[in-house]
Amino acid sequence: MYAVIKTGGKQYRVAVGDVIDVELLKEEIGAEIRFSEVLFFTNGSQAVFGEPMVPNCYVVAEHVEYVSGPKITCIKYIPGNHRKKIGHRQHYSRVEIKQIEGLEEKQAKSSKEVKHGT
Repeated sequence: MYAVIKTGGKQYRVAVGDVIDVELLKEEIGAEIRFSEVLFFTNGSQAVFGEPMVPNCYVVAEHVEYVSGPKITCIKYIPGNHRKKIGHRQHYSRVEIKQIEGLEEKQAKSSKEVKHGT
């Protein structure tokens, strides 16, 4: 079972137990985060696409820590013995996916279903 969620302008494929780095969140470490923008959900036998979001489906995660991405260095060279070194390091929030909840069997059947191979 997995879902595709949208957060911070990006989309992530998540399953229970995954640890992902998302754009910086304001919640404190240890807080429970609820992602309500679920674009796709599957439990192995059924696939449900959102229009644009899957109704009544949530992904619950725990904020684990703040992390920093890799250092990116750029050197700007201008002829005439002039150089400028610029660096950047993006900050992220690391979250652990605890559960995917909300879709009951009757709701999944009433939503738009996709059959593979047709």
